[in-house]
Amino acid sequence: MSHFPTDRPGTLQKALKINLSKAIYGTFAEIGAGQEIANWFFRAGGASGTIAKTMSAYDMTISDEIYGKASRYVSRQRMCSMMDHEFPMLVDRLATKRGATTSFFTLADTVRAKAYSDTTQECHGWIGMRFQTEPKGPSNDIQMHVRLLDDSNARQSEALGILGVNLIYAAFHLRDSMSSLLQSLLDDLSRKRVEIDMIDFSGPAFTSLEYQDRLVALKLVRLGLSDAALFGADGEIWQAADVLHKKPVFLKRGSFDPITKLNLDMIERGQAAFQADFGDTAKDNIEILEITMHNLLASGFDVPDTEFLARADVLQGLGKNVLISRYPQFHRISGYLARHTQMPIAIVLGLPLFQELFNERWCTDLEGGLLEAFGRLFKNQVRLYVYPMGDPTTGQMLGIKDAAVTPEQKHLLQYLIETNNVRPLEVPKQDFLFKTSAEVRNMILQGQPGWESLVPDIVLQQGPWKTVASSSGRTTASTVALA
Repeated sequence: MSHFPTDRPGTLQKALKINLSKAIYGTFAEIGAGQEIANWFFRAGGASGTIAKTMSAYDMTISDEIYGKASRYVSRQRMCSMMDHEFPMLVDRLATKRGATTSFFTLADTVRAKAYSDTTQECHGWIGMRFQTEPKGPSNDIQMHVRLLDDSNARQSEALGILGVNLIYAAFHLRDSMSSLLQSLLDDLSRKRVEIDMIDFSGPAFTSLEYQDRLVALKLVRLGLSDAALFGADGEIWQAADVLHKKPVFLKRGSFDPITKLNLDMIERGQAAFQADFGDTAKDNIEILEITMHNLLASGFDVPDTEFLARADVLQGLGKNVLISRYPQFHRISGYLARHTQMPIAIVLGLPLFQELFNERWCTDLEGGLLEAFGRLFKNQVRLYVYPMGDPTTGQMLGIKDAAVTPEQKHLLQYLIETNNVRPLEVPKQDFLFKTSAEVRNMILQGQPGWESLVPDIVLQQGPWKTVASSSGRTTASTVALA
């Protein structure tokens, strides 16, 4: 069962309720894993009340004849071409007969489920729904990418069918609340079986502010439907498997509350080192700034969505792509990236965070402990670029060889350096070295002058850190964003 508490009907009950509605009628076009979604409506009884047509164009040549050629068959492009073909045909053919009383829909999916000879290939799919909310009304789209996590074809097919029923039911009955709609997608399922790592809403049914792309991406992660959500500098939701496919990746993680000139210096020097090390292979890399849910909750309370959006506005204003994840451990974010690309991956981090990688509390879930964590971290072509830190007690700069690790771990540290898995960055600009995001935030909260020179101009122009002086001339905590 779903891990969300619910009093909603079960899968068969949902299918039956839709079948008994005389106002909902549509086409099912399914490629891969069988006609699992349509099957639930046949099993519920009264399917003639819902199903105008079901079809599965499994053969690639036949599929191309119907929907046009596609570079990848399990892709958003193929799903959209299926909806583009099936929905207008449905409306055109039935508009005269029942268009005045019927809300039409098309459900399309293209899926790669587990095959007989599978070993490690990704099992995933695209599911799309185009539908009217009222007879003769305009169409709306819900498009999502899912990962199927069961270990057998039968279980994956079952999960896909349940998910499809949940999607249709939610589109017609639960769209007034984005959170309720998203939660309902895992009714009669569990997060161990399905991950929804991208969902996109468009059309007049989804014009309310809660359906903004970035809020939807954040909510997927907050609700636990996905471990990570990625969106581009323009705010568009990205599907990692498509965007990162065969691309080098450059990652910087942090709270970015606010983003500082120190952060930008780390990125600039890390990029230079990455491209010097890997040459043309690292060119045109996808640069990502990652905020973990761990950072969003670091102050002991939840960060409101509005403050998250303000923070994202600043990052996107700098032309940065943003990743929201549930990965406090570095080996998990490394695994996430390596799942989508075999090209080099660079992760830039400061010395304090690098030292934290040697803290065994981050690998208590691994049988191999710290060694397994580092083994997973450096799988494929992953390289860490470590930025030095300033020691406030001595005023000195500390580099990678000064890392505070246990005597037993020094041999491991030396090995990582000698094998170039870990690489120190050049001497940074001294002006920034002692001013981290946390220290700049404290300066803002305490009303200390000079913080403006430590952040890029865009922070002053549009960030949530614009200050409103209190009667005492100091900045109050209520006027700034906290992480």
